[in-house]
Amino acid sequence: MHTLDTLIRHWRDDAGGTYRTWFLWDERLKNFRSIRRGLQVVVQDIQDGTFGTQYRGSSLETVVHSIAEQRQIFKGADHAFLWKPKLRIPDIYEDPGHQRAFGHFLDTCACCSTEADLVQAIRTLDARGIKGLGPAAANLMYFLHPTLMPPFNTAIVNGYNALTGARVKLGKWEEYLALRAGMLRLTAEHRSQLSNDLGAVAGLLFDVGSGRYAPPPRGADAADAAAWRADLERVREEGQAAHRAKDTAQSQDATHTQVQGWLRDLGRALGYEVWMAANDRSRPYGDGRLGDGCLDTLPPGIAGTPGADAVRLIDVVWFERGTLAPAAAFEVEHTTSIYSGIVRMLDLALGAPERTVQGLYLVAPDAREADVRDQLRRPAFRAVSHLNMRYLPYSELERHREAMARFGQGLRAVEAVARAL
Repeated sequence: MHTLDTLIRHWRDDAGGTYRTWFLWDERLKNFRSIRRGLQVVVQDIQDGTFGTQYRGSSLETVVHSIAEQRQIFKGADHAFLWKPKLRIPDIYEDPGHQRAFGHFLDTCACCSTEADLVQAIRTLDARGIKGLGPAAANLMYFLHPTLMPPFNTAIVNGYNALTGARVKLGKWEEYLALRAGMLRLTAEHRSQLSNDLGAVAGLLFDVGSGRYAPPPRGADAADAAAWRADLERVREEGQAAHRAKDTAQSQDATHTQVQGWLRDLGRALGYEVWMAANDRSRPYGDGRLGDGCLDTLPPGIAGTPGADAVRLIDVVWFERGTLAPAAAFEVEHTTSIYSGIVRMLDLALGAPERTVQGLYLVAPDAREADVRDQLRRPAFRAVSHLNMRYLPYSELERHREAMARFGQGLRAVEAVARAL
């Protein structure tokens, strides 16, 4: 398996491969919390009988859309859940019993924590024989249990078959469980290079199955091995385009950081204590770091709430000086998923003592206003419209931030330039 070691090392270093563009991507980690919370909404809707009979506009569409946005590996993930009227599949929209079984499956997967329980949940669902509802649902399981259940799609299956010589097929849970066992073995055999998060080995198989890499030869022929290594070099040369894309992404990160810096400085000028997202605090900004002068820890009343892990990732939070009551939260959505940012702010608003947060703001480029409004129309947020989340355009913040810092009082200055949603 020496050649497979070579492939994994190359894959980890490839700027255009899924390891660097998806597995190490900060937004992938942020999405776990929002997708898990979204699945809770799906389960509750099914239990309450309010899920409806359509995929479009349902809470399930919201969750699956958040997964499909991770196009590096999940492009097309929503196709399996789209209602196909001629085939009447997947049959979880018009058959109430099947819908409840699907809800019970999701609820069981969210609540259990052992491999045996998860496999049993799969077998129980499979025994129902729900037409059109196959292992595509494993993508939902992955975001609940990333170390136990791998993602599943055509490219991953093709990559596994090419790498191992297996003949796994799509469409059956038994085939998925066989694939899962093989992926766990690959991870164990290459523990020094593959994370126990099964997204890593899934990303490797995806890149093989989608044709980015040829699989290493399984025989001992030296000429085959040399030709394969030459193919790796070709991929490395073609990766120059990925380097350019990475430069573009870094430029976007710089813009995101700049806006966070504006909000940090404005909050402090208005007399607030400022919390900066835990994963952004060390980013260079000005002559120092983005987290300079900010709170080192969340206030105790927030740190002890169930959603504290998500709150720590909110881009910027302002707290009242003295009482440390949350005053305002800001999610900067430069190019990332707006849905995830909304969920993080709701964890703060609904989990804060007596729900005292005065302002919730989505800060985004002017061109993304329509995207922001579309997200808040989703069924998953219908019960929290009373929180009056607002949209703060980049242009208004940039144009007025200095005047607000000099002459503003509290949140009134921000409210004056923010837009109701």
